[in-house]
Amino acid sequence: MSTIESVSRETRVFDPPRDFVAQANIKRADFERLNAAATADYAGFWAKLARETLLWHKPFTRILDESGAPFYKWFEDGQLNVSYNCLDRNLENGNANKIAIIFEADDGAVTKVTYRELYHRVCRLANGLKSLGIKFGDRVVIYMPMSIEAVAAMQACARIGATHSVVFGGFSAKSLQERIIDAGAVTVITADEQARGGKPLPLKAIVDESLALGGCEAVRHVIVYKRTGGNVSFSAPRDLWMHELVAKQADTCPPEWVGAEHPLFILYTSGSTGRPKGVQHSSAGYLLWAMLTMRWVFDIKPSDVFWCTADIGWVTGHTYITYGPLAVGATEVVFEGIPTYPDAGRFWQTIAKHKVSVFYTAPTAIRSLIKASGVSPQCAPTQYDLSSLRLLGTVGEPINPEAWMWYHQNVGRGHCPIVDTWWQTETGGHLISPLPGVTSTVPGSCTLPLPGIMAAIVDETGHDVANGHGGILVIKRPWPAMIRTIWGDPERYVKSYYPDELGGKLYLAGDGSVRDKETAYFTIMGRIDDVLNVSGHRLGTMEIESALVANSMVAEAAVVGRPDDMTGEAVCAFVVLKQARPNGSEAEKIAKQLRDWVGKEIGPIAKPKDIRFGDNLPKTRSGKIMRRLLRSIAKGEDITQDVSTLENPAILEQLKQAL
Repeated sequence: MSTIESVSRETRVFDPPRDFVAQANIKRADFERLNAAATADYAGFWAKLARETLLWHKPFTRILDESGAPFYKWFEDGQLNVSYNCLDRNLENGNANKIAIIFEADDGAVTKVTYRELYHRVCRLANGLKSLGIKFGDRVVIYMPMSIEAVAAMQACARIGATHSVVFGGFSAKSLQERIIDAGAVTVITADEQARGGKPLPLKAIVDESLALGGCEAVRHVIVYKRTGGNVSFSAPRDLWMHELVAKQADTCPPEWVGAEHPLFILYTSGSTGRPKGVQHSSAGYLLWAMLTMRWVFDIKPSDVFWCTADIGWVTGHTYITYGPLAVGATEVVFEGIPTYPDAGRFWQTIAKHKVSVFYTAPTAIRSLIKASGVSPQCAPTQYDLSSLRLLGTVGEPINPEAWMWYHQNVGRGHCPIVDTWWQTETGGHLISPLPGVTSTVPGSCTLPLPGIMAAIVDETGHDVANGHGGILVIKRPWPAMIRTIWGDPERYVKSYYPDELGGKLYLAGDGSVRDKETAYFTIMGRIDDVLNVSGHRLGTMEIESALVANSMVAEAAVVGRPDDMTGEAVCAFVVLKQARPNGSEAEKIAKQLRDWVGKEIGPIAKPKDIRFGDNLPKTRSGKIMRRLLRSIAKGEDITQDVSTLENPAILEQLKQAL
């Protein structure tokens, strides 16, 4: 493990708007009270929140069981049902006729469903699953496009006590097969095709291919949602159309009451090496945190229209599309398309059309839209009526200060607080984030831990480091929404998240971080495996990327390392300019300007040795930069990794061209 040297840079502080503070769900006095309660009685703090927030079929009497640490258990003897907490509660509290989901398809078509209508859809599908023999404890893989049906499929599994494992619709047949086998899935729910950027893309055909690879004999049924009407092969009796399965089912389905620790879902995360890790989440603890963070971080109100742009294939789509918004009775937008189709104004048009008030997206999407706004000014957010917005959020990776400022000024019009949220698949929900009615924000900093989250920064031996010094981000105490284990591999869980090097009692987040000397705010500096050791100096890739993007010529940048005989590691930067990609002497001239810029911003040691220019960066369809591919390119290696999730595979050849 390596720590990161901190870098002092000039910052601006933004206080919460007074009108926002006056109406906020959580005010400073509440924040201080919650923190004090967590410090005084940690278990009691969580028990009180769980009793007040969740609807229990059987109340719990045991709060936290640490006897099997680090395999923690929360509220273990209580019983509930997650789908009941998301749907039935809204039929009982007056929200039955409230719009639950506004679905906008790739082509712009809009479908709206109320909580009552969604409840009946979920119940019909749940009964359909039961008719196929799917029961409590079975695993169901969901490989679907963004849709109401995908949300219903997840909720239906939760309703009958089956454990779902959603696989992002951009993964290859091989990746899907690996996940089906590892989860021991008995059923796959998919669609004929998905529509993306005006094009139909296969899903059922990929499922067929994955099952043909072998090892998936446990799969008895493939349920197919007819999304596009494209031609697909059918293998009866294994394959069934979803609409035919649910047509004759009752529209009510009693919930299966499950223990608090029952696995709600398994979600696989891909590492750079080794097989995917099946992150296992519980039912009660996970849902509790999804609801609390909706209320605390997003300040959700009954009148809000909430839009999280993530895909359900990632944890953000689980927590802040399928479960959190519905459990708090929100109206949310579910979006099938991409931010640049039919043009780069799609996000802003969608916000204006549906009067979105809380908007949550990724820094990579923001940076790409900054560039698009420069190329096509008519698609800039300033060309749309975004007056409905009152709160903005970011997720997925740290947001560089320059992108933060653009987001604040151009999208939020200078009056919307921004919640820069730090969390992971393993954490279940936000852990470090501003509270919009409480926290003064600093561009690029995720600020402070939420109440009950005991975050700290330590050195390689697990000892605390002083504020102002970089180190390893850890969580010192278990919390209800945390990962329970890696599915089928408890040893890997312990080794990955509670390593002996840190004493075996600290949750290892895998990120490097630094806390400000005065405010104690956290700033994420990059993954600890992305720390570069250049001539004995430890540099965070995120800091160098932020310095590059601070240059007025640069739209996006990604930094990786490669072995170097002289310095141990060399800094390699992949840069997307706001202008056309340069060649020849012009490229060399701009590269020198950028090296000098980084030297001025951080120091000469951080100057990139290699700079390569591209029209874009290799990104997944959800907008995440695939840095592992950039590492291979920087080292001159052949790319053998799975690239099936890439939105733009042709960019790889372009980025292989060195200056």
